[in-house]
Amino acid sequence: MSTFTTRPEIAGTFGVVTSTHWIASAVGMSILERGGNAFDAAVATGFTLQIVEPHLNGPGGDLPAIVYSKAKDRVEVICGQGPAPAKATIAHYLSEGLDLIPGSGLLATVIPGSFDAWMLMLRDYGTLGVRDVLEPAIYYAEHGHPLLPRVAETIAEMADFFQEEWPSSAERWLPGGSTPAAGSLFRNPVLAQTWKRVIREAEGGQGREAGIERARDAFYRGFVAEAIDGFFRTAEVMDASDSRHKGVLTADDLAGFQASVEAPATYDYYGWTVAKTGPWGQGPVLLQSLALLQGCDLAGLDPAGAAFIHLVVEAMKLAYADREIYYGDPKFSAVPLEHLLSEPYNAARRGLISERASYDLRPGRVPDFEDQLKRSMAVIEAAGISATGVYEPTMAHLSEKPSVERSGDTVHLDVIDRWGNMVSATPSGGWLQSSPTVPDLGFQLNSRGQMFWLTEGLPSSLEPGKRPRTTLTPSLALFEGRPTLAFGTPGGDQQDQWQLPYFLRLVHHGLNLQEAIDLPLFHTTHFPASFYPRQRQPGHIMVERSVGAATLAELRRRGHEVEEVEEWKIGRLTCAKRERDGLLKAAATPRLMQAYAVGR
Repeated sequence: MSTFTTRPEIAGTFGVVTSTHWIASAVGMSILERGGNAFDAAVATGFTLQIVEPHLNGPGGDLPAIVYSKAKDRVEVICGQGPAPAKATIAHYLSEGLDLIPGSGLLATVIPGSFDAWMLMLRDYGTLGVRDVLEPAIYYAEHGHPLLPRVAETIAEMADFFQEEWPSSAERWLPGGSTPAAGSLFRNPVLAQTWKRVIREAEGGQGREAGIERARDAFYRGFVAEAIDGFFRTAEVMDASDSRHKGVLTADDLAGFQASVEAPATYDYYGWTVAKTGPWGQGPVLLQSLALLQGCDLAGLDPAGAAFIHLVVEAMKLAYADREIYYGDPKFSAVPLEHLLSEPYNAARRGLISERASYDLRPGRVPDFEDQLKRSMAVIEAAGISATGVYEPTMAHLSEKPSVERSGDTVHLDVIDRWGNMVSATPSGGWLQSSPTVPDLGFQLNSRGQMFWLTEGLPSSLEPGKRPRTTLTPSLALFEGRPTLAFGTPGGDQQDQWQLPYFLRLVHHGLNLQEAIDLPLFHTTHFPASFYPRQRQPGHIMVERSVGAATLAELRRRGHEVEEVEEWKIGRLTCAKRERDGLLKAAATPRLMQAYAVGR
């Protein structure tokens, strides 16, 4: 008996592209049609997403990607997460009268890493040139794209603030001084000119790779860096602390940055090997959750039932508690990841899961990290409990969340080509609502620095050169050693919380990609948020009503603080798969009515 799904599971043999916007997916597919590989397609898709989802990512943001190269025959992480600038010291921020880094404005800016990461992917894994991957984005910036309703709403919400406090943003996002309407053609000619100049400088000499290097220089050591540096030298802008501050990013910071390639963190689960970023991202929480659920009879549970939701949520509460204590940039502090993924540790932790919802934040105790645990818990307790709710930014319109936080979110894309190359990438940052537009460039910078603590001695304490412990967390999974699955979602702290039940439903319940995406989703804000003001809601879970009244009642009986939301409102998952015989499949969420999978 077949199950009705909102969309078909896409299947073919030539290539598949799935992303959080239909135009970007179509762009990626067009690159495959021209003979480009998955990496070329991913780069073009990524730059297009910056144009069509500007409230969720931009050229001044960040990028982690997990890739499988058929030529190299290995899975690797491309890290485009920029670190804190040289002048970003705790002492400086405390001298500004702050105890938390604001969630908007210029003080939260770290070095923008996404452009260099895309160029690294293009140079070392792709086959095309800079013009090939930038021209689709330039087309939509120059000729216009239909403005998403959420983008129009975001601009409308920020219009008065832009005009009063961020005039460069008013000039860019309020054309003619008026708020653009949903569905209207929206253009960003200034950004189009920025990319055209990058192309001109890239084509100033001979060779594909040399051109990519010149593009990197134009951004990090040329006219883009000069414009950013000039803006930061003079701008003093209002931010989420309700006061004005100058940023600390300089041209020297940009000049010294390069994206990097590293090995993934992995965990083996029922024949699958799941690959994630290292603990400078939150990715290992999914691995820890799998380690906690190892051996549980998930196959015997209804994948949308109360017992399944309860078990998964309680495991995630434990994994995310460890994230708060132990994760950070491993170049700056020891992260006991091997211990956190070990069976003895997880066997003991598994015993903490009962039939009742936990309201306590319960990180594990790791030998030699006792002082770090104590200091981290003190910082978490000082941040406090949220009285208004801690929400995934894209879904904020469903809540009473105060608009002053000006949160943004993220996009995601997955690509597999006919040769078996695979990309899972989660670009983010540089949101139009979180930082003022840099004049003459047409884009904003990120606010990723808000994920640092202003307390000394923690893995995620602010330090120059350190990567913030980001929430961006793409996934790539191998089955019986064969690269098989690329998946992910936007959603801040919820990214791995939505990916986990999705993956479990694929592994244990035999669902196809679209069936698993269409099932009801849920998440918890039990642990501290990664975004300003860093608070938490003990015992809280948000659940789509489509689970049914009986399931909601049973979750409440088990002690969960249940917040119901409408059907089709949580999560923006996309996924691509390569079967053993070479058949390619893809799927995308119907939620928000913009993600699409394409392929043939």
